Amino acid sequence: MGVRLMVVDDHRLLAEALASALKLRGHRVLAAAAPTGGSAELVIGRAPEVCLFGTASPAEPGAFDPIVRIKNERPQVAVVVLGPVPSPRGIAAAFAAGASGYVRHDERIEGVERAMVKARAGEAAVAPQLLQGAFAELLNPAAQPDDEGQRLLQMLTPREVEVLVRVADGEDTRLIAAGMGIAPSTARTHVQRVLMKLGVGSRLEAAALAARTGLLDRATVSAALRLGTEKGPDLSE
Repeated sequence: MGVRLMVVDDHRLLAEALASALKLRGHRVLAAAAPTGGSAELVIGRAPEVCLFGTASPAEPGAFDPIVRIKNERPQVAVVVLGPVPSPRGIAAAFAAGASGYVRHDERIEGVERAMVKARAGEAAVAPQLLQGAFAELLNPAAQPDDEGQRLLQMLTPREVEVLVRVADGEDTRLIAAGMGIAPSTARTHVQRVLMKLGVGSRLEAAALAARTGLLDRATVSAALRLGTEKGPDLSE
């Protein structure tokens, strides 16, 4: 027996093409709609057995908010996400929002049908390898973008951190050497090591990367703490 469903996608052409293909295979398509952001009210009103929810950006904040609303209003509707090869966190976010399945965009139509039938039956419709990746990510979370500055900072020695701060301040090799009390050749070596560790080709790129990742703020604090430690505590009244 065919599935009573709706197809929503960020792109209307994709939604209509998939809806047409599924109609030809005996399924009852109540509607094809776009974009996903405004789909919740329509799905809630039509109350299909299954909603195919196509998204091009599963990692975007709020991408699955419509699913949350659908499941709150119509918990009996099984939602299957159709998306690109996802990050494990993308799959986890889909299921956390209430989705019953996740199918890659490049899956064959037969795979989409199997997912629809499983979701309607109350089963999880997701390829085992995708599910394994999601669990692995949740158990061993990778560094988040906000942690990139900290990761880069840990690659640098205290001297190199100070050099980076001075580079970001626009100091040339001569000023860096004078400010740190080292020879210009030593300062040049420190600069080259900083560029190499950060994986950039110029001082300007190093400064931009440091600012973008929050490394500069962390480096400034780290350098200040190091200088304060070297000077020792101020015991004056």
